Parts: sequence; C-alpha cells; structure tokens
Amino acid sequence: MKFSLFVHMERFDRRQSHAALFAELEELVLLAEAGGMEAAWIGEHHAMEFTIAPNPFINIAYLGARTRRIRLGTGTVIAPFWHPIKLAGEAALADLATGGRLDLGIARGAYSFEYERLLPGLDAWTAGQRMRELVPAVERLWAGDYAHDGEFWKFPSTTVVPKPLQQPGPPVWIAARDPSSHEFAARNGWNVQVTPLASGDGEVTSLIERFREASRQHPRPAPRRIMLLMHTYVAEDEADAARAAEELSRYYCYFGAWFLNKRPVEQGFIADLESGEMAAMANYAPEVMRRALVIGTAGQVAERLRLYAALGYDQYSLWIDSGMSFARKRASLLRFTAEVMPRLAAAPADGVAA
Repeated sequence: MKFSLFVHMERFDRRQSHAALFAELEELVLLAEAGGMEAAWIGEHHAMEFTIAPNPFINIAYLGARTRRIRLGTGTVIAPFWHPIKLAGEAALADLATGGRLDLGIARGAYSFEYERLLPGLDAWTAGQRMRELVPAVERLWAGDYAHDGEFWKFPSTTVVPKPLQQPGPPVWIAARDPSSHEFAARNGWNVQVTPLASGDGEVTSLIERFREASRQHPRPAPRRIMLLMHTYVAEDEADAARAAEELSRYYCYFGAWFLNKRPVEQGFIADLESGEMAAMANYAPEVMRRALVIGTAGQVAERLRLYAALGYDQYSLWIDSGMSFARKRASLLRFTAEVMPRLAAAPADGVAA
C-alpha cells in the first residue's frame, strides 16, 4: 500500500493570513515528498474559509515547480462547475507544468452552499448526471477531434490544446460512495477514491466490497486502483491522541454545519457553534472520533493501516485538514512518514486486480 497527503488551506482564526496558509500548504507537500509519499491531493471548494481551494490546478502548477517526484492530484474537481473543454485543457496544461505528474480526481460535489452559488437549483442527482457526462467527454477531448451532443453540453468537433504529457491522458479517479458510482468508474476503467468520513471501519469494508463487485462486473486487463481517504493523526502519546480526538470532533461539527447549509455565513466564515451545540452532535463526540478516525500513536496507526492493506486498498491518503495548528499538523505528518510508513514497508502489496 502506498501513501499520499490530502491537504487544503483552512482558516478558523481571522488573524491568520491567506499568504501564511499558502506557505504552510507548500511546506506540508514538500514534507510529504521528502518522506516518500506517492502523491498529494488538493480539491476544489468555493467561498468557504473552512476549505480554501478555488482552483486546484493553480496549486498543482505552483507545487509542480517546487517538487520533483511526488504526483499531484485533484482531490477533487467538482464536475458540474466545469465545461468539458475547459477541464480537459486546464488538466492538460497542469500535466505539462508538473512534468506528467497529474492525477485527475473528479466528484459530483457535496455542499449545497456551493451549488446554490455556482449553479442555482442544482441538486445532488443532477450533479451526478453532469459528472457522468463530463468525464468521458474529457478523455475524448484529449484524443482530439471530438464533437459532443449531450444533455448538459453541446459543442462541435474540438481538440483540446495543449495535449497532456501523459498519454492517453492523466490517470482519472472517481470519488465514489454508492454502488452506481463504483460501477460508473469500473465500466470506464477509472480508479476510485473513497472516504468513510467518520463512519468507521464498517464503512471502510463496505466501500471496498462495492469496488470489488463493480470490478467483477467490468473486468479489465490492467488493475484499477482504489484510494482510501481518512482523517489521520499520529500522536506523540495517549494524551496527545485524546487532544486530537477533541480537535477533530470540533472539525466534524463544523463540517456537519456547512453540509446542512442552515447557519449564517459572513465573510466566508460560518457562524460560530456554541459548546452546547457541539455537545449535542453525539455522532461527532471525541470518543466516537477516536474509534472512527485513525488517531493514535505510530504503532496504533500502523496496525490500523495493516488492516486496510489486507482489505486491498492500494493507496492510503492522510487527510490532514483538521482545524489544528500548523505545528500539530506538521508533527503528525513527520511521525507518519518517519514512524508509520516504515512499519508498513515490509507488508505485501495486496492490491485488487480487476
């Protein structure tokens, strides 16, 4: 099993500058590369200080000039917000800028807050249908001289310019949860990104079972890959792990509030949650976070990851967004690369062939 970093700028303290957050993101990616991680992933979000990522291709092109080996992926672009020609061209240019190190992750999106601002009236079902129309069109535009006549987009014969460095194009990853999304990815030969969020290891197992079933239905000569994304904190000791569980509990309470899209938002910040409101969110209680997320000492984290490798996950992505201080994120990442990854290095690669 290989490892990656999933990272965004995030701002909880109004005294922090965006410039400082940008520099911190760069340092975390450089540490991930130095520590031997395979990839770093940056997604797309709009008008939210909670997750600052209006265009991951800008981050990726910038980081491409400052790194040498690590792959740089979109984790993920939000399909309904892109025209196929625009996405195919920007992805191709980012692939050139990174020397052929781009991975293209694509999702339907999740926040109704963003839907109502960029495409008013959009719902999750229609967003998914847009994704299903968009992704095949992007691949055909990379091949060139492709005309499209679909439900959401229509254009005459077009060749994307420039062409990507990787041929026939960068690896495509589909964010999947329900069986139909896994089937969509498997039918087209694409890789899959999954996250159980805070649902725990039962969902981790269920997600890979959906992937396996879809792969059995659509066998391919080349194996597809599946990436597991989870909030992870490698603690110095038990007291540090308990603190991380408290911090991630707060993070998920705010995540849930953004998802519900009911609280006022001012200057990109959602209205503060009171301690009583957070205490009422029992599904995000610290003790639940400690069990459901990957929080613990290096040995405890390594044992958990061995289980995921045995299930067949072939990339594990450390989701570092947490509302924690940069110093705590940095320390956890360094412990992960120095103390956790070497313990997994001797484990057999047990990828799922399709």
